[in-house]
Amino acid sequence: MNKHQGRHFLQIPGPTNVPERISLAMARAVVDHRGADFPELTLRIFGNLRKVFATESPVLMFPSSGTGASEAALVNTLSPGEKVLAFETGHFSTLWKDVAHKLDLEVVWVEGDWRRGIDPQLVEDRLRRDSGIAAVLAMHNETSTGATSDIAAVRGAMDACNHDALLLVDAVSSLACAPLPMDDWGIDVVISGSQKGLMLPPGLGFNAAGPKALDRARRSTSRNAYWNWQAMLDNNSRGYFPYTPATTLLYGLDEALAMLLEEDMENVFARHARHAGAARAAVAAWGLENVCVNEHEFSNSTTAILLPEGNDADQLRKIIHERFNMSLGTGLGKLKGRCFRIGHLGNFNDLMLAGTLSGVEMGLELTGVPHGKGGINAALEFLATASFPEGKQPLLFGR
Repeated sequence: MNKHQGRHFLQIPGPTNVPERISLAMARAVVDHRGADFPELTLRIFGNLRKVFATESPVLMFPSSGTGASEAALVNTLSPGEKVLAFETGHFSTLWKDVAHKLDLEVVWVEGDWRRGIDPQLVEDRLRRDSGIAAVLAMHNETSTGATSDIAAVRGAMDACNHDALLLVDAVSSLACAPLPMDDWGIDVVISGSQKGLMLPPGLGFNAAGPKALDRARRSTSRNAYWNWQAMLDNNSRGYFPYTPATTLLYGLDEALAMLLEEDMENVFARHARHAGAARAAVAAWGLENVCVNEHEFSNSTTAILLPEGNDADQLRKIIHERFNMSLGTGLGKLKGRCFRIGHLGNFNDLMLAGTLSGVEMGLELTGVPHGKGGINAALEFLATASFPEGKQPLLFGR
């Protein structure tokens, strides 16, 4: 018997809430993925994916998690023994480094304090010292810390030293949440997943592959079968896949892309920025500290909040879940027990944020965490005054 009443508040940084439109789309009967009608669905999806990724290049889909998509990007563009430059910005950058090691890539690892994004100057310095680096691995949004790296500046640093390395960007928690114009910023591969800004359940991994990456893929000596780009591209051009796709997720993806494009991507980004700003206003009123220390790197997707020394963030999350039926993100890796994370991405609106912050404030009181009052009011005041782009208005978006 469920001891909780009302709907569960899923406010982790992903998987995110799945809107009813998408759930209903996925309830359709499974069809023949090799049938004559199937390309009508898939070719429409490929076209709309390119709009969301802001690219003219192909976007490949694998039945996988984001980690699978990360591996696919590495094994298609690089060969064993090649050197990659990677930066420690948090838990997920560290996991990506570990994947690269297991694929017999040499990782030039730049350590960090888990509180900042990538320093573009360090990118330039390292590349000037080493012409043999084949790729730069960059996390756009580090989900564990709420810090977003300036990818345009990273590309600028690469261009400043005229280095030939590929730029591979993990956008699992930033796609459809924050601007990441792939072609305009000169990104060679964008990696993402279905379960965050795209508002779907987990199960789809994406590689958007630019011309330079596709050329490198033709020369890669890595052995791969499931992750092979060329097999995907050959089949995708006709609207099919080299093996059984996640058909019901494709129905949901078709609907999710329609929702995003109806709202307009500029407005999607503004909505996420507005909710992120309101969450940070609450944190400031509580007198608590963001994990991310640089304001210009604050995330549109996630706010990670440090508790004062001597307080257990996991105990706070436990009490909030038990009392208010709300899940918050846990601290990961070095931040285990020290922070909790609020996800404000995907299918999300003002009242959902207000409810989330109310649950946090009540939890802080119940667990005796030292904090100021009025975080909810500060967030509501921010929401009342924060504006959308000129001529844009939010759609009625949420549960």
